[in-house]
Amino acid sequence: MIIGVGIDVAEIDRFGAAMERTPGLAERVFVRRELWLPSGERRGTASLAARFAAKEALAKALGAPGGLRWTDAEVWTLPSGQPRLRVRGTVAERAAELGVRTWHVSLSHDAGVASAVVVAEGEPAAGPAPDGSADDWPADDGWPAR
Repeated sequence: MIIGVGIDVAEIDRFGAAMERTPGLAERVFVRRELWLPSGERRGTASLAARFAAKEALAKALGAPGGLRWTDAEVWTLPSGQPRLRVRGTVAERAAELGVRTWHVSLSHDAGVASAVVVAEGEPAAGPAPDGSADDWPADDGWPAR
């Protein structure tokens, strides 16, 4: 079952400018493996902007709670190039609260914009559905009968 979906975009030039003018920003947002390619080269700005968008999208998929640490979510890549998410700490705790067991992520960058979509999948925790699903609806929604 889908627990949450998040989407985000980042202007690549704007993201790059923020990285240049703010010393240490990259290390506060990304874990070391995200900053470097397997070849040892530093990852490009477009790729980092897409990873930043994925972290924002992940937060949205979790309901955008406060207190999540950027480095508690990591975007990594299979040898095939397919992106994956690895979570720990504050992000893993929130995901467990919601019943998230599996992550799906898609990254893209084109025409100066990086984008990401994240889907959180699992079994929701017990209790009323807080997401506006049918479990939350009143018996009479006030609309005329059809």
